[in-house]
Amino acid sequence: MTDPTQDPRFLRDPYPAYAAMRATCPVQPMPTGSTGPAGSGKHSSYVVTGYAEAREALADARLSKDTAAFFAGKASRRRLHPAVAHNMLAGDPPQHTRLRKLVTKAFTTGAVKELRPFIARVTDELLDRWPADEQFDFVAGLAVPLPVSVICELLGVPETDRADVRRWSAELFAAGEPDVIDAASHAMAEYMTGLIAAKRLEPGGSLLDRLISARDGGDQLSEEELVSLAVLLLVAGHETTTNFLGNAVLALLQHPAELNRLRVNPDEVPASLDELLRYESPVSTATFRFTTEDLTLGGTGIPAGVPVHVSLGAANRDPERFPAPDLLDLDRDASAHLGFGHGIHRCVGAPLAKAEAEIALRAVLTRFPGIRLAVPADQLTWRRTRLVRGLASLPVLA
Repeated sequence: MTDPTQDPRFLRDPYPAYAAMRATCPVQPMPTGSTGPAGSGKHSSYVVTGYAEAREALADARLSKDTAAFFAGKASRRRLHPAVAHNMLAGDPPQHTRLRKLVTKAFTTGAVKELRPFIARVTDELLDRWPADEQFDFVAGLAVPLPVSVICELLGVPETDRADVRRWSAELFAAGEPDVIDAASHAMAEYMTGLIAAKRLEPGGSLLDRLISARDGGDQLSEEELVSLAVLLLVAGHETTTNFLGNAVLALLQHPAELNRLRVNPDEVPASLDELLRYESPVSTATFRFTTEDLTLGGTGIPAGVPVHVSLGAANRDPERFPAPDLLDLDRDASAHLGFGHGIHRCVGAPLAKAEAEIALRAVLTRFPGIRLAVPADQLTWRRTRLVRGLASLPVLA
């Protein structure tokens, strides 16, 4: 079958295409020109659009994330920096287990609670800059700078460097521009290498400082692993939240009754987050996986050695799991959504992303109760990438 994601209309609204694919078969083959981070040419791949099948795939150890193993020996013209190409997300146990253990403590409920005053302060400072009675870009004005500030604060990135970090991160998701992506990967890795060196000379109390001094079973974290973890945390630590914030506000603006409900009762914001994540998942497609042996998923046989793309956005709109999935329903129990993934690779920063979204949404609805779209929804521009789903801009009037 042809790839519906090549249709420009797909970026604007992928859900009809997902529904059509799911109705045909929840797991099906599809040709693709770029199967993963290294983009090594055309391979047959499989796309998962059903909820049950997606959940099963995300937890199946036969679906490996070891990109180095998959692309070994395959000709590629890409020059991604190893710190980006071979990070914690691109590995399997036991390596993944060891690396994840090193960062998990930074994102526990208790650790995130300590960050809440900082998140609230940055949110208020950003909202103070909103112009009165003028069009304003919610993405550029809040959804981007808030998560960047938070993750940079957590890692100890100097404020003067944060604009560069933000730019490189955005360029890493420049779909269809491999040279831009590759260059950004080197810029980001080289920056983090320099920052690590500087922190060794002048240690501080940030998460990055703790990783530098980390030991696991008596072994020091290798330099390559250290740089890779730092880059991953920096990028993943704000990209998902940026899209989450923009998508959530747009969803509410398009559902006036639900928007008014939270405006009148802002204490309901925390309970609404799962449904907002389900309705418009900030990560559209889970990161790269491939089969290590022949297997059957959703009744479809998949041979060994081929990529499997798990569509989280499609799974979260599966009517078999979420009745009337195209309706935003804040009374729905959406706690089983796959917006943060599932299994051992579930997003380690999910508690931080939820805290940022809760604080930001509550503040926006309280301070700007009249917030509304400044342009028709069909004129909004979505980011040109299939991995994440987010708005390039969101013009509002407050």
